[in-house]
Amino acid sequence: MSDILWPAGYVPGYTDNFCSNEVIVTGLTVDEVWPFLNTPTRWPTYYANSADVRFHEGRGPELAPGLRFYFSTFGFPVEAQVVEHVPPVPGQPARLAWHGWAGAPGTADRLDVHHAWLIEALSGGRLRILTQETQCGQPAVALAQAKPNPMINGHQDWLEGLVAAARQAKA
Repeated sequence: MSDILWPAGYVPGYTDNFCSNEVIVTGLTVDEVWPFLNTPTRWPTYYANSADVRFHEGRGPELAPGLRFYFSTFGFPVEAQVVEHVPPVPGQPARLAWHGWAGAPGTADRLDVHHAWLIEALSGGRLRILTQETQCGQPAVALAQAKPNPMINGHQDWLEGLVAAARQAKA
């Protein structure tokens, strides 16, 4: 199985917070799931922790390399820029990642994240969806100490909602 590609400064174990969520399902393909992830305006329709999606420079509604966008999640207003964008191609996983940030640089409320997704066809008609996020900054320290972990639980909701939305569209 494939791994997330981590940029310098965001490698798990060297950041203030890390979460990893994964599902493996049958009955769906990479092509069927990709549009629900690659179109952020769809996120609030299946993931209640996502809202206020907006795009910069008149771009969107689909993500693309370098695209800047905004959304709110976990109580944070997040500015983001796509740093990895590999649409579905037979024989390789689809990949999507963005650098997200909230708060002014150098302040105690600054949060920087690398949120990555991998959608991969597996043997036997299975589909793997992996999402991992690393975070840097004081808000990340607090999130890492929270029990239950809001990032793990929130991202699991996102994965389950993504699968349900793709299944519903297919029905």
